Amino acid sequence: MKKSLFFVLGLLLLSSCASKCAEGKCDLRHTKWAYDATIYELNTRQLTEEGTFAAAEAILPQLKESGVDIIWIMPCQKIGVLNRKGTLGSYYAIQDYCVLNPEFGTRADFEHFLATAHELGLKVILDWVANHTAPDSEWTKNEGWHYRDSLGNLMVQYDWTDISKLNYNNEDMRAAMKEAMHWWMDTIGIDGFRCDVAGEVPTDFWNEVMGEIKVKHPDMFTLAEDEAKAKELTQQAFDMYYGWELHHLMNGVAQGKNNVNDLWNYFAKVDSTLCPKAIRMNFTSNHDENSWSGTEFERMGNATDLFAAFTYIVPGMPMIYTGQMSGNHHRLQFFEKDVIDRVENAPQHALYKNLNAFRKANKAIWSNEIGAAMERLNCDNENIFACVRHKVCPKGGENTVVALMNMSNEEQTFTVEMNDYAGSYQCICDKMVEISPSYTITLAPWSYQLLAK
Repeated sequence: MKKSLFFVLGLLLLSSCASKCAEGKCDLRHTKWAYDATIYELNTRQLTEEGTFAAAEAILPQLKESGVDIIWIMPCQKIGVLNRKGTLGSYYAIQDYCVLNPEFGTRADFEHFLATAHELGLKVILDWVANHTAPDSEWTKNEGWHYRDSLGNLMVQYDWTDISKLNYNNEDMRAAMKEAMHWWMDTIGIDGFRCDVAGEVPTDFWNEVMGEIKVKHPDMFTLAEDEAKAKELTQQAFDMYYGWELHHLMNGVAQGKNNVNDLWNYFAKVDSTLCPKAIRMNFTSNHDENSWSGTEFERMGNATDLFAAFTYIVPGMPMIYTGQMSGNHHRLQFFEKDVIDRVENAPQHALYKNLNAFRKANKAIWSNEIGAAMERLNCDNENIFACVRHKVCPKGGENTVVALMNMSNEEQTFTVEMNDYAGSYQCICDKMVEISPSYTITLAPWSYQLLAK
């Protein structure tokens, strides 16, 4: 009876999404290789001592072996000198969109890096900065291409004194931006874009340029650095958006400021506002968080491993930042050379490798419409995040994943009502666990159990 109800609800959900798509409100078509993927943010400057494409290329086999699928490479184009911050400057102050940053190597070096990644079966998306350029970009010489104040001075945003904001009311500038993006896809051969501060750029521009590129490259993948405007950005242009609010809630739970109910309330809100096809990127760190807010260990403490696992279990796609698999424990300077820590036999490497394998093996936790919806399990302890994702495969067979997570700094003994989901499960640690309809377990502080059948 319960399974029949879920089936009907599932049909209603699919019907709702189909209706939105018919109205032009949810026209996403993800490439098939994205559904079970894990994305890795590559900070070329800090990944290796050399800080080059060639040095990063040598590490690609390790990333592949660890289960990574998509390499998001931070901006690698030539950056400005005028008003440069620090010694080396920001990746995000682009001087020329179609010239490689000599700090990292030549165009040939990047193309060799890309070819190696593709030979390994990895996809590469480029961090694209469409909101602004460096103040010494050649584009600043073109009248009307940038915003200026009443005195004719180039305008900046926030405290970004090393950039100048572009004016999307200028059709010539828009055409030049499109041309540069086409060049990277058509000539260089990347697999898509992660778009910086995507919500600051008009959505109609993203819809136009992504629509044009997808005609020739239907398998491209796109990520928007935005959540506030995710509803409109993921209607056509972007496959995935940033789970900023979820990230901050994870920090809050780890610090005792939020609780399990806050997490469930977040999921209920997102499920009611975004099309089910919009993929959320789940992460415990990234270049901004690491440099400005602290490492995951600073922000999450003993809950770090638990929330790493959490990003794999909840709907969306997990992301790993440079250094997270290497045991990096320090904030990386943004405008200077500052290589990640490489801890010998770092436990984080085994953690992420196991999580990547677990994701690949269980279609129930794949992204969005290919995976399964997440259901809250009845539990007698408010400190426990207990969920199940149950997938009935169209061609027969079922896949069930259960996550039980102690989101507190004290040991917890609790009982979970498993009902239709009782049975024999394989733990991510490879042990077999027998789950009764009323399952009682004790978990240490900030520990978890991931189970699959």
